[in-house]
Amino acid sequence: MDNELLMRMTEYYAGQPHRIQHFMKVYAYSRMIGEMEQLDSRTLRSLTAAAAVHDIGIKKSEEVYGDIAGKHQEELGPDEAAKLLAKIGYDRELIERVCYLVGHHHTYTGMDGMDYQILVESDFLVNLFENEDGINERAVRNALERIFVTESGKALATAMFLAE
Repeated sequence: MDNELLMRMTEYYAGQPHRIQHFMKVYAYSRMIGEMEQLDSRTLRSLTAAAAVHDIGIKKSEEVYGDIAGKHQEELGPDEAAKLLAKIGYDRELIERVCYLVGHHHTYTGMDGMDYQILVESDFLVNLFENEDGINERAVRNALERIFVTESGKALATAMFLAE
């Protein structure tokens, strides 16, 4: 089902390769970290589905608010995600969890579950690199100290941004 979801998200963001590249990277890091952290199959499934659709609220946010603010993505993303996931055939319980994750993926406190934690870490890995000002070592160290919890996520961030 993940491949169908990824294709549907690619179609959703057709003509916007930067959006497609972003969610595909977050998906890949999420799957990698989730497997390295040995998540159970249900949690891994909610994580990968959430990673694929985590920024689905951007399009609606641009239409409604004229911006892509994180709070607007969290507000508008869950309904968009629910429609897409239901169309593909994801079960109700998984859809509810994914919608919760989409509705909180820019909220960095009270992360309840490894799917939530790893989604945030994966999004940080991509965002820290996509920063137009170049890699900010202080921002990386701050994220490692305040956001990253998993050993796999910490190892990836360190290897990517702090290796000498």
